[in-house]
Amino acid sequence: MANKTAQKRLSKEYFGMQKEPPPFIWAAPDEKNILTWNYLIRGPPDSPFAGGEYHGVLLFPAEYPFKPPGIKMFTPSGRFQPDKKICFSMSDFHPGTWNPAWSVATILTGLLSFMLSDEMTTGSVTSSDNHKRAFAAKSHSFNLGQARFKEAFPDYCTPTLRDLPNMGERERGKPDAESNVKPSSASPYPSPMSSSTSATLPTQVILRRNPGTAPQPPVTAVAAPAPLVPDASNSLTSTNKPPVPQGWTASWRQVIWEKWRWGVLIALAVIVSKMSSSP
Repeated sequence: MANKTAQKRLSKEYFGMQKEPPPFIWAAPDEKNILTWNYLIRGPPDSPFAGGEYHGVLLFPAEYPFKPPGIKMFTPSGRFQPDKKICFSMSDFHPGTWNPAWSVATILTGLLSFMLSDEMTTGSVTSSDNHKRAFAAKSHSFNLGQARFKEAFPDYCTPTLRDLPNMGERERGKPDAESNVKPSSASPYPSPMSSSTSATLPTQVILRRNPGTAPQPPVTAVAAPAPLVPDASNSLTSTNKPPVPQGWTASWRQVIWEKWRWGVLIALAVIVSKMSSSP
């Protein structure tokens, strides 16, 4: 049974595996025991394991991450003995070289790298590249006949191979299928627009409608700007002053009216001042 440290660490690593799985690798803990993880490895292209699907298991100790796991591969590969523990630097064969900072993703990435090498160790076998390719071609049909594969990976029990979440496309300079998904239209952030796209959009003009008039259809393109009309409701264009008469006679009348009005105001001010100062 896992202690609290192992439980917390493995739960965190499963979240990390779902968020960013390594290339050609997928793994998940057993529903009944988090210390047992089933993994899938897909053979990378340009290798003798291309097109292969390899199912195995990681057996974590209760003291994980302070002790390394045991590692097995069930699917015949021509590289490892099926259902036998594999000896390499990240397995329980080498507790002295184990690093607690290593994770499930690190272990399985190391296992794949070790699988692609020719180094012989406990649990490994010797075979030609042709034999490895033959095992790869039969790997999926072999897995479909295994009860533990069906229980661990029901979503991958399909007549043909199903791609893992990360098939290494990004690492080879090709976008994964997930990277081609367009952002949701409900996103609050508008997507940037290229200059070529913005140049083809029609010019939009907003017309101001006076109260009581019927709404006008929107204008999508205008050849020349319409003359601006002062809006009485706009504080920037309205001064609340009476209209100024036009012509020189009207201008003189306006000057005389202004002087007469100020003269009356001054006279009233003088009268009020005298009345207030009288005993």
